[in-house]
Amino acid sequence: YKLSKKGLTPSQIGVILRDSHGVNQVRHLTGTKILRILRAKGRASKIPEDLYHLIKKAVAIRKHLEKTRQDKDSKYRLILIESRIHKLARYYKTKSVLPPNRKYESATASALVAKLYRTQKKPKKKKKKPT
Repeated sequence: YKLSKKGLTPSQIGVILRDSHGVNQVRHLTGTKILRILRAKGRASKIPEDLYHLIKKAVAIRKHLEKTRQDKDSKYRLILIESRIHKLARYYKTKSVLPPNRKYESATASALVAKLYRTQKKPKKKKKKPT
């Protein structure tokens, strides 16, 4: 819960707990998964983490394609990533994780990523003053 207040995602929390505190699986320790704990506390993200990262990747490729329009490989990869986004969104709609009227649009995707990034951003470390 404390790590989610710092803006970390469930997978980042799991990695920190594994590497720093020797917790192999949080589920074995608590009986519930990290995401379920965060959801109970009201700290879970509005869209699933895997979908967020796919959208973030698509936005980065679109930004790249604005500069270099002739990059055919990136255009192809963007099509593949967007098809994965649509497929994953369809799955989450059947599981009622996403609302049924939610649609992926490339025009609004960059604003969505920027908005979610601000909420998940890691806080800057304070510099120590020399004494």
